[in-house]
Amino acid sequence: MSRAEEATVRSKRFPSPQARGKGGADDRLKKLRRTGFLITFMLGALSAVPPLSMDMYLPALPDVAHTFGSSASSGQLTLTACLAGMALGQLVVGPMSDRWGRRRPLLAGMLIYVVASVSCAVAPSVELLIGFRLLQGLAGAAGVVIARAVVRDLYDGVEMARFFSTLLLVSSLAPVIAPLLGGQVLRFTAWRGVFLVLAAVGVALTAMVWRRLPETLPLERRRGGGVLGALFTMRGLAADRVFSGYVVVHGFTFGVLFSYIAASPFVIQELYGASPQAFSLVYGLNSLGMMVVGRVNGKLLVGRVRLDKVLAFGLSLIAAAGVVMMLVTSGAFGDTGIVPVACCLFVVTSALGMVLPNTNALAMMRTPHAAGSASALVGTATYTMGALGTLLVGLGGKGSAAPLAAVQLGSAVAAIVTLLVMCRPWENLPAERPKH
Repeated sequence: MSRAEEATVRSKRFPSPQARGKGGADDRLKKLRRTGFLITFMLGALSAVPPLSMDMYLPALPDVAHTFGSSASSGQLTLTACLAGMALGQLVVGPMSDRWGRRRPLLAGMLIYVVASVSCAVAPSVELLIGFRLLQGLAGAAGVVIARAVVRDLYDGVEMARFFSTLLLVSSLAPVIAPLLGGQVLRFTAWRGVFLVLAAVGVALTAMVWRRLPETLPLERRRGGGVLGALFTMRGLAADRVFSGYVVVHGFTFGVLFSYIAASPFVIQELYGASPQAFSLVYGLNSLGMMVVGRVNGKLLVGRVRLDKVLAFGLSLIAAAGVVMMLVTSGAFGDTGIVPVACCLFVVTSALGMVLPNTNALAMMRTPHAAGSASALVGTATYTMGALGTLLVGLGGKGSAAPLAAVQLGSAVAAIVTLLVMCRPWENLPAERPKH
């Protein structure tokens, strides 16, 4: 069968999206783009797999250590293994989706995720649990990396930026809901039940993808070359100064977010004596602020204000809040209590709503030819810089909130410098395909 005949057969089974420059979009993909709730919920749910896998398990950590008679550090390794798998898995799945399309790698990844989750539930030792968590992270990475690539396949320009803002609303709910859901699961079962719930989530997502998500990458836009071809593509993407700049900015911004997630429970509860209920209220308000600003970004700003201007404004807000928080936590204004710190954290998290979707969009706009590989690089930078931000906050000690303020301020300043030096938005570079 020739390549043209194969393309015809596949187009009947899994309709392709718009053939750019060749006569418009496929009717089924047009319908998919018009079905806003369906595509948003589906891609948002796939993007939520990593935070669900990480955060839903947090309340169960003490029980894991007790079950296996292991140390607390061994329990932490089960989290580290999953995080490492999420980062490495994106580097593998992204190029695979550029070569074989979006559906097959995504379905394979979700099926392996289900098997790995069940294996975690029946793991007989902490060593095997760590290994299964690594596999779970590797497979779960397929959801988030291919979700970004599908957005790039379906949308472009302003529409893509708006969709990323909407996607942020859905995916940002997961870190808030996951620990609460995990706690409720533990009321009725042991920690192994958490992994059975994650397996059920994986089954539901697999069925949804199989029935509702058609192939969005046509044969004529796929890239061959195997491993060497994938490495060559990634090298070419990394050589694109503007794309790499936005990836680094995105990574530094996630350093702000991850440091907040890691340190805020200690800062608010331990240092300032807030109750768990008060912490939940502060955390929920901050998450609500990020979602509301993300919605404003997508509905009111995108299409009216240049994305890089919105991005620069958001980073400036984070840096300004970081400066104020540094002064407050250093004692420059005396003992001010929790209110100024909580206000600074609210500004920081809310500003993320206009930074994260726009860095995603600006990076992916430059890579219509290799959206999977580009999404992999964005995701790897996200988890790498996020883990680094968490590590730096921990190394700063537990006697003050100053380490959190320093990491957030430093990350914001580094992101601004990267934006100015590498992206150079004033040059108004066209978002066209780089030469590789």
